[in-house]
Amino acid sequence: MTATPAEFEARLRQIGAERYHDKHPFHHLLHSGGCTPDQVRAWVINRFYYQASIPMKDAAFMSRVEDPALRRAWRSRIEDHDGTDANEGGIARWLRLADAVGLDRDYVASKRGVLPATRFAVDAYVRFVRDKTLLEAVAASLTELFAPKIHAARIEGLLANYDFADDSSLSYFRNRLNEAPKDVAFGLAWVLDHADTAEKQDAAAAALVFKTDVLWSQLDALHAAYVTPARIPPGAWQPDTHLIAARSRAS
Repeated sequence: MTATPAEFEARLRQIGAERYHDKHPFHHLLHSGGCTPDQVRAWVINRFYYQASIPMKDAAFMSRVEDPALRRAWRSRIEDHDGTDANEGGIARWLRLADAVGLDRDYVASKRGVLPATRFAVDAYVRFVRDKTLLEAVAASLTELFAPKIHAARIEGLLANYDFADDSSLSYFRNRLNEAPKDVAFGLAWVLDHADTAEKQDAAAAALVFKTDVLWSQLDALHAAYVTPARIPPGAWQPDTHLIAARSRAS
């Protein structure tokens, strides 16, 4: 039986309440000040791979959209991350965070030190958006429903517990407090309007579950590789390497 829009929205929000990655132990460790400098750096390196892939995901989505109105509405997501003449963009802000934690930003931008599981999870998300229905692709983006809460908690926790944290280094998260609600208001309304059968609602809900799994698996990989007992796979970033920025500041 097809749920009403209000009932279906409640179903989507329940997925976040149960499965969003704000409940992962790594985030609790990070926000409470329990991460070592190298664990923070590993998070910055691996999360960059996700951040840099978002505009690629959105470009893949837009390449399949025939409705100009939908393309216009979606275009700002790419600009928010890639930047414009008037907007630095989320990718550049994330690299500023890499500077602040003492990483060589060229190394971070190269993506060489990314964990295999991070790469597999993020690439799977890009493929999902490229290959699935437009409804499923938009529904997968609805983890943004839950993002402002985690960004606010992250800003508070990092400022309270880490010397690198200031308005400049945390500008990515502050900007997302304004950008994410705009994106999710459109995306949620679009999904509620287009998921007009029980089958489509099930597909949209499954897409959101998939996206929460993508986010959760990235933190599982970080926790396994860099939190005791650390098991860093071959090719992934090794602590005490690629810290040119930190050494430059110290000299």
